[in-house]
Amino acid sequence: MAQASARHILVNSEAECEALKTEIEQGKDFAEVAREHSKCPSGKQGGDLGTFGRGQMVREFDEVVFTGDLNKVHGPVKTQFGYHLLEVTSRS
Repeated sequence: MAQASARHILVNSEAECEALKTEIEQGKDFAEVAREHSKCPSGKQGGDLGTFGRGQMVREFDEVVFTGDLNKVHGPVKTQFGYHLLEVTSRS
């Protein structure tokens, strides 16, 4: 079964998500942004979601995590929880 590790930042609006993505692309640390802004409890761990398999996260996550480039910030990704920035840190 395919496995991946990722981290994410969850916010309420697409505009906030875009602004945070720009900050990260300009050199701000992903984990620091997650700790400061993420609405998800994982934000306290820099957005780290650990390792998981296909189907363990919502469909929108799976699509990005199991097909997107590694170590690149993807998003905004809209789910029922809000807007996410995702970074896939490993996949096997």
